[in-house]
Amino acid sequence: MGERRWARADTATRVTRAVALTLAAAAALTATGFMADAALADGFDWLDVLRSALVCVTTAWLAWGAVQALTGLAPRRRVERREATLDSPGADAAQRVPGEGSERELVLLVPICNEDPVATFSRIAAMDASLHEAGVSADVAVLSDTRDEEAARAERDAFARLLAETGAGGRMFYRRRQDNWGRKAGNVEDFIRRSGGAWDYALVLDADSLMEGRAVAQMLDRMRAEPDLGLLQTLPNLHSARSVFGRALQFSAAFFSPVFSRGLARMQGRTGPFWGHNAMIRIRAFAESCALPPLRGRPPFGGPILSHDYVEAALLARAGWRVTLDETIPGSYEEGPDNILSFARRDRRWCQGNLQHIRLLTTPGLHPWSRFTFLQGIFSYLVSLVWGLFLVTSIAAAIWAPLPDYFPDPHQLFPVFPSDRTRQIVALGIGVLGLLVLPKLAILAGALISGRARQGFGGWRAAPSMLAELLLSSMLAPLHLAYQTRAVLQVLSGADGGWPANQRGEGQLTFGESLAAGAWISVIGAAGLGLVAWVAPELTLWLLPVGGPMLLAPLLIWASSLPLDNWLFRSPEEADPSPVITRWREIHGRWTGAPGADQAQAGAARVVAPTGLPAE
Repeated sequence: MGERRWARADTATRVTRAVALTLAAAAALTATGFMADAALADGFDWLDVLRSALVCVTTAWLAWGAVQALTGLAPRRRVERREATLDSPGADAAQRVPGEGSERELVLLVPICNEDPVATFSRIAAMDASLHEAGVSADVAVLSDTRDEEAARAERDAFARLLAETGAGGRMFYRRRQDNWGRKAGNVEDFIRRSGGAWDYALVLDADSLMEGRAVAQMLDRMRAEPDLGLLQTLPNLHSARSVFGRALQFSAAFFSPVFSRGLARMQGRTGPFWGHNAMIRIRAFAESCALPPLRGRPPFGGPILSHDYVEAALLARAGWRVTLDETIPGSYEEGPDNILSFARRDRRWCQGNLQHIRLLTTPGLHPWSRFTFLQGIFSYLVSLVWGLFLVTSIAAAIWAPLPDYFPDPHQLFPVFPSDRTRQIVALGIGVLGLLVLPKLAILAGALISGRARQGFGGWRAAPSMLAELLLSSMLAPLHLAYQTRAVLQVLSGADGGWPANQRGEGQLTFGESLAAGAWISVIGAAGLGLVAWVAPELTLWLLPVGGPMLLAPLLIWASSLPLDNWLFRSPEEADPSPVITRWREIHGRWTGAPGADQAQAGAARVVAPTGLPAE
């Protein structure tokens, strides 16, 4: 097949991008002006130049996020839901009708590695029942990369239980790879190379994914109707959180993320994101476009591409396929971390994966916006280092600032007092705070006016939940800053974080665990506050919002992991659980409450070798 060229963004997308970039640049330049003006009070040296540059960069980043939220406040228009074009790749392909032309149309791909097999396979059982109710016929392929033999045996037992539960021995497959090359991306690529030709579409899931059958049916209808659509990404909602941290994250994802995601979709247009799971791919498009050889050299910048999903989205766009995010598709779920340590471990892998994208910025043929997306992902981690440098340079500037000279002229009769630049600094602080807070306030106002706040959020109770989430996220932000800065420095120094096993279901921490994980942050916070109180006491109050939480890091880590069971942080998934979540809990409870699969169930399992899957 001939080489395809990526299509230009439509007018609405280009205008949205231009407005967003302009507003972010204007905010950055305004903040830089305030910073430079304030620095002129005691002369303008190289530290002031550096601080002004750092303020410019960080403000541009904050403003970009704020504009993304404001862009998503307006509800989707119908035209945004149907974007197929006549000159798109595959437009001449026949529209496939269910049951016609292909015995198998859709396969659910579940890559796993050292996961809880009972939880994973019971989720598959719940989704299979939901698909059956929605009238969707789908096969399932569980792709295991587990290396431990005992864990693999537990997977086979759980697979036997799955087959006994569903009676789907002819359309469910379990395959354990002998070679783990490429990790998750390599696992999916290996499946597509060996067996992908037997299906038209694949729903890519994670081990903790849950999707309603009606959501899958909606996605399948869109893939059939839009032949240029290479990948359709949903917005997964979080569920089953128990701790303060987890429920705040779950509330934030349900309340804020649809608006931010709508803004993201409008900015990215047909070069949308892929988050690696809860997304449907056109297998032909993926097979043609998305092979991922390892990067030359050793990790962390060489080896397998860890953040493969955004790279695959860019390769699809390069080949002319459309990648779309639709946050309006209901019934897509995943689990989130229940404490900040679990979040930080996962974030360490994402940090390394995103920084690997530095080597991909010059990849030939990429869509310009794909390169910009890579740049955003890279900077989402480097910005922590930039914030840290700004704090350090601000303290250094206070230490090295010259003493005021009240009589610069030897024959001067009256003293000259230094200009007071407090107004500029206060304005800068208010501006930064506004970029952080105003988008969330706007989303709250929109939810109350539209009635969305009554849909599982408790109506007006969404307001104190939002304020509590804002307070908690503000207190934990310095801790995230510390963990991200450490992760960036580790990667830049050549340390490979690898791909650690997911800690699903990890919740409450002991204070000892929290102390061991956060003591180094407390030391840095205490040192910073002590140094400022000694050499520049007037800055102590300004540093407290950062240094205070760092000083209390172990306490915050421990307290945020405690269980929370009241109306605060209420989300729709708690108020009215999805049927697939309720069914999964019932199946999981039944499986864990019974002894392991008996010999009859184990004998019924269809455990196949890599070549046992349907071949093209």
